[in-house]
Amino acid sequence: MDQISLSVDEFPKSWYNILPDLPKPLPPPKNPEDAPSRLESFPILKTALRQELSDQRWIPIPDELRELYLQAGRPRPLHRASRLERYLGTPARLYYKREDLSPTGSHKVNTALAQLYYAREEGFERVTTETGAGQWGSALSYASALMGLQCKVFFVRFAYDWKPDRTTLMKLYGADVHPSPSDHTECGRALLKEDPQHGGTLGTAISEAVEAASGREDTVYCLGSVLNHILIHQSVIGLETRKQFEMVDDWPDLMIGCLGGGSNFGGFMLPFVKDSLDGKRNTRFLAAQTEASANLVHGEYRYDYADHAENTPLIKGYTLGHKKGMPKVYAEGLRYHIAAPIMSLLRDEGVLDAVSYPLDERTVFQAGRTFMQTEGFLPAPESSYAIAAAIDEALRCKKTGEEKTIAFNISGHGFLDLFAYRKVLMGK
Repeated sequence: MDQISLSVDEFPKSWYNILPDLPKPLPPPKNPEDAPSRLESFPILKTALRQELSDQRWIPIPDELRELYLQAGRPRPLHRASRLERYLGTPARLYYKREDLSPTGSHKVNTALAQLYYAREEGFERVTTETGAGQWGSALSYASALMGLQCKVFFVRFAYDWKPDRTTLMKLYGADVHPSPSDHTECGRALLKEDPQHGGTLGTAISEAVEAASGREDTVYCLGSVLNHILIHQSVIGLETRKQFEMVDDWPDLMIGCLGGGSNFGGFMLPFVKDSLDGKRNTRFLAAQTEASANLVHGEYRYDYADHAENTPLIKGYTLGHKKGMPKVYAEGLRYHIAAPIMSLLRDEGVLDAVSYPLDERTVFQAGRTFMQTEGFLPAPESSYAIAAAIDEALRCKKTGEEKTIAFNISGHGFLDLFAYRKVLMGK
């Protein structure tokens, strides 16, 4: 069976929260010393904050929101990559989860719908956010349209410049989109004064989005990755995947996902972690990163800001430093300085491993092309990092003869990333 599908009735009724099952308590967010409180002024949803700190293992999904998930195409299939297996000549069994099948083409819809549902319930009229590759901005624009809220998106300038159709998609949903740094915030104007050609980062775009929401009673800021409430919303990916592996009487020896902040890989793997921590299973978890921002590979485990302008509370994670300049890569969604606190704790405890790929991205884009030619559709540049790591592991199994089960998450499609594939693989 190459496609393993669930019925609508099998879609989870609750999200999974890993906090009660972590090997040790998660270090909480904190305020910087000798500075105004960020925890009190940060413009985040009250519901999101409650979920962020919840000690409940299972958090019910509201009925209306569950219907919106079903409308957005959940549950989504798990596929056996049998053609890719044959091409590689590996004894490994390869499976991939298809998060590209959402209305906007990525896993980001899972938390966008949740956050906009709660924003409407809490009486907000507007939301602001940042986006790197454009997937999160597209997802929040989509959810905003469904909920009847206004949406303002700060799009990292480097990606904004080569991805005009991502901007078009967001604007078709009714969003107000600006390249970041922009002249719409004090932070953006300061950065442009320093460097009029500043290409931006997720850290700078977050600073602008937080500033644009601060002090406005009708506006709230929505974040697309890193924090626990987002990983909770994304847990539907892994909860579905568990059921699908049980259906075929198999279980992953290795789970792989690309990682910048951690939302897609966290949603995919966290529902499997407790089994490994309890000794019931022996699954290995591997994050695939770009050398441009390999926070889990080269970062320090310490408190840091989540944004460039130091508007956010301090969070503890593997970080390269919030002021660090990072080389530009086409997998813009991975170019972020700090990994999610939960993913960082698991890395520090030896539960999660990480690997990084070179800046020229040829290895990962070639992996994406191989996947397309064997499995039939084009993955997002970010997802190609997970594919590259899965192929590397499958080829190791070819050498050793191991019949491992390898699962990887396709976090999004690459239909709006053809320019990047052409530049990297064809040089034009």
